[in-house]
Amino acid sequence: MNEKIKISKVVNYAGAFIALLIGSGFATGQELMQFFSSYGLVGLIGVCICFLALAFVGVQFVKYGFEEKFDNPNDIYKHICGKGLGTFYDYFSIFFIFLSFTVMISGAQATAVQHYNAPPFVGGIVLGALAIITVMCGLNRIVDVIGKIGPVIVILAILVGLISIAKNISSLGSSLEALKIFVEKKQINQASNFGFVASALSYVGFCMLWLAAFCATVGKNSSNLKETKYGQILGAAGFSLATIIMAFAILLSINEVHSSQIPSLILASDINPLFANIFSIFIILGIYTTAVPLLWTVIARFFEENTKKFRMATLIIGVLGMVIGLLLKFDILVKYVYVLNGYLGIILLFIMVIRAIMKK
Repeated sequence: MNEKIKISKVVNYAGAFIALLIGSGFATGQELMQFFSSYGLVGLIGVCICFLALAFVGVQFVKYGFEEKFDNPNDIYKHICGKGLGTFYDYFSIFFIFLSFTVMISGAQATAVQHYNAPPFVGGIVLGALAIITVMCGLNRIVDVIGKIGPVIVILAILVGLISIAKNISSLGSSLEALKIFVEKKQINQASNFGFVASALSYVGFCMLWLAAFCATVGKNSSNLKETKYGQILGAAGFSLATIIMAFAILLSINEVHSSQIPSLILASDINPLFANIFSIFIILGIYTTAVPLLWTVIARFFEENTKKFRMATLIIGVLGMVIGLLLKFDILVKYVYVLNGYLGIILLFIMVIRAIMKK
């Protein structure tokens, strides 16, 4: 049966995919520096690995959701891994996603302090409050909102990255030399001690634990599987393009950004202070577009949407996440929450690949 493809729908699905992943780590540049830029030019090859893997898992997740119509979106793990291992991933992913929400709070806090000299806790509290209110509105509204914001943030990030690259391309040699020194002296965090491939796979691994339940629900609610699949591929491509450009821009400016909590703001400020002000707003929006579906995923695992229990749980768990995120340092949260959980995501990736090959 030939299904008519609406480009607007594909773009909206791609936007939601991008917006979920863009988060505080990407928008601030902190995760890009740790997972890719810190490995030099080979780190950019890692981004290509990420594109292929993210496109694959995104398509698989929405396909599973479309075909199986899971009552509980986290049942996707049991569908992939079987009851025993699937149950482990079900509960582990919820715990990890909650921790990721705390990273968003910490990232908003760091951005507000670094760029606006805001009083302690203001940035995190504002973001947390907005996330709680949005989650109470339900999944359909979330997809509509973040699907429109995501592409705008990617375009702006690509613009910042390209201008920064054009300004600093002549410093590639000196930047690579400086990077070696920073890594040797432990002045810059590397996501993995096992090289750029392990780092890239770890990156995909933690992204998968964010994407699984959310994409399965998007697939379940979709009336056109082709649109949803194409949306995941387009989303993976747009996200990867922005990632490789920003990671290279950070590498070229490694002398200036290696000690910063928010490297991308340093790049934007170097272009123009006014532009940095605009970009800082979009960093906050990027953090918001990830914080919302992360919080929704945790609450939706245990409570049905649009119920009193769902709204009460959103308030309680959202506030708890705010408190944790405000008390812990952003770059440390990125290193330990993302990296360690990414390795468990790699196992899930391998299972999905083997499953796809056996089905073929």
